[in-house]
Amino acid sequence: MSRARSVARVRFRTPLVVGQFLRRLNRFAALVRVHGREERVHVRNSGRLRELLTPGRAVLLEPAGGEERRTRFTLALVRWAHGYVSVDSHLPNALIEAGLRRGAVPGYRDARFLRREPVMGRRRADFLVARGPRCGLVEVKSVTLVERGVALFPDAPTTRGRAHLAHLVAARRRGLEAAVLFVIQRGDAVAFAPNHDTDPGFAGALRRAARAGVRVRAMTCAVTRRGVWLDRCVPVRFSPGSRPVGDSCRVPESS
Repeated sequence: MSRARSVARVRFRTPLVVGQFLRRLNRFAALVRVHGREERVHVRNSGRLRELLTPGRAVLLEPAGGEERRTRFTLALVRWAHGYVSVDSHLPNALIEAGLRRGAVPGYRDARFLRREPVMGRRRADFLVARGPRCGLVEVKSVTLVERGVALFPDAPTTRGRAHLAHLVAARRRGLEAAVLFVIQRGDAVAFAPNHDTDPGFAGALRRAARAGVRVRAMTCAVTRRGVWLDRCVPVRFSPGSRPVGDSCRVPESS
């Protein structure tokens, strides 16, 4: 696939700035050395990211631009092995929205994008789509953790994630389509699995959701200093040693 031509992409608005990670200050802030000085930067990710955010790690920062903020930069990418990992947990939603609008999300190429954040019980889903007369809810999850080639979610216990799955199951019982898409913000995963060791409750909820008819799909990304592209699907393993569900696939390219 020609990454430059992929229609499911998010480009960085300005060139990224090189930095050196020093330490995490809290869930949404980190200390990074930029141009020889220590700089407090914004982190759009409440996950632990322990395997990625280690002292001395090379990172890339997105300038805040005209935004009125206390920090001048947002942590965008982390240098990893021979490539980068995107750590912005907001980016997958933008990526999937772009793909849904252009028919570039596997399994939803014939769907019409309707709107963001439709009501889902007492919560909201990420997207509402339609296929013919039938509507469906789509929930998106950001994944950054990969161990021995398997992408894992979550990297910290998530009661919110379990609640989202329960609402998707309720939507299926009301006759709606429902799906959860795990967007792996790196390219080195060959499979996806729920992180049973970290959150067995979520792992169990995901298996129950799949049995109830909620579609579960995982996709890797091609990550560069220019942007992030939806790349390919990988099989889902609901438990260690289980048979993978789903086949790998490629996203379409623009003409």
